[in-house]
Amino acid sequence: MDNTATQPNSNANRLFYGSCFALITTALSFSIRAGILPELGEELSLTGEQLGFINSMWFLGFPISMVIGGLIYHKVGGKVIMQFAFLAHALGIILTIYSGSYVGLLISTLLIGLGNGCTEAACNPMIADAYEGNRMSTMMNRFHMWFPGGIVIGSLISKFMTDYEIGWETQIWAIMIPTLIYAYLFFGQSWPKAKVKEAATLSGNIMAMLSPLFIFMMACMALTAISEFGPQQWVGLILAKSGAQPMIILALVTGLMAVARFFGGDMVRKFDQTGVLLGSAILATIGVYLFSTQTGGMAYVAAIFFALGVAYFWPNMIGFVADKIPKSGALGMSIIGAVGMFSSSIFQPIIGGWIDSDKAAAEATGLTGDELELVAGQETLGTMVSFPAILIVLFTLLWFWMRHTKKVAPETA
Repeated sequence: MDNTATQPNSNANRLFYGSCFALITTALSFSIRAGILPELGEELSLTGEQLGFINSMWFLGFPISMVIGGLIYHKVGGKVIMQFAFLAHALGIILTIYSGSYVGLLISTLLIGLGNGCTEAACNPMIADAYEGNRMSTMMNRFHMWFPGGIVIGSLISKFMTDYEIGWETQIWAIMIPTLIYAYLFFGQSWPKAKVKEAATLSGNIMAMLSPLFIFMMACMALTAISEFGPQQWVGLILAKSGAQPMIILALVTGLMAVARFFGGDMVRKFDQTGVLLGSAILATIGVYLFSTQTGGMAYVAAIFFALGVAYFWPNMIGFVADKIPKSGALGMSIIGAVGMFSSSIFQPIIGGWIDSDKAAAEATGLTGDELELVAGQETLGTMVSFPAILIVLFTLLWFWMRHTKKVAPETA
């Protein structure tokens, strides 16, 4: 098994470290914005639905730039895509701080989403091309480790600054630190070339993406993404009155996810991506169900199940496409990721609407104050259980599908 980069001149290690800091930027933009969401809502008198639309811009910008980045990756190169990512991140951070309006927040969040999507569009194929076999699965998981790892960092930063009454503007400025670091690490570096010839051609990509397996994985990706991002993005609002600390729960979830992804390569070697994904769906369903029914200390138990459930979703969906459908290339990996983020974008305002509706229903029964917030939030989480539950069925089908076709060459599966 080749444990070295296949393109020695690409300086794979420096590119990998730059990719990790770019993903930390994405994670901070997710966690810190989640932490300041209640404060922004109060300061600008925003409804749950309006906060949902602001969240949706983060998820909408992601797939737009991922798809475009996937289309042009082999034409312009990952370097140019990451230069645009830096520009979008920097402008988005500055506009978030100085806009002071609902529309300004929509635009700034969209810009940050575009930068985040460029990170995925450029870095996933770079890792797939720079490393071979199980080494690729290991590095893909370790790259994606820094999304939850960065969320831990962002959650603790947000909690510390909020507890010491440091303004949300300063919290947003913190996102600029990893942004500048990844810009420095990528500066002047060359990028690896595609390992599979057809992966560098648009016609080869499209033919691979028209396969039943790829289409099936797109449907699964839509559900894995919302199963992960739905509960996480709203944890502050939903669990604020549960007797547990929402940002500590977020840090616990993402900390466990980071540790699990560090060992992701070992899990894939033992169970393959299909077995890992099926087990993840089962644990995620248990976790979201416990979130919807438990309070106090049990919320932390729910967080453990949820974290171990969603930890392997994203990197192994990307890794599955890179490994089992390699001719789809950078575009295939970008499309899969874009489907996940687009799904999350669609569901964010819907989830916000569920919260408003469940709150109105709880008010009609005479509930008020903290009890009202808790009952409404847990009712919304109860609805979210359906997402990972459906995945149990789909990944069971995938397990049998891949077992049946395991003797077929991966690129023709």
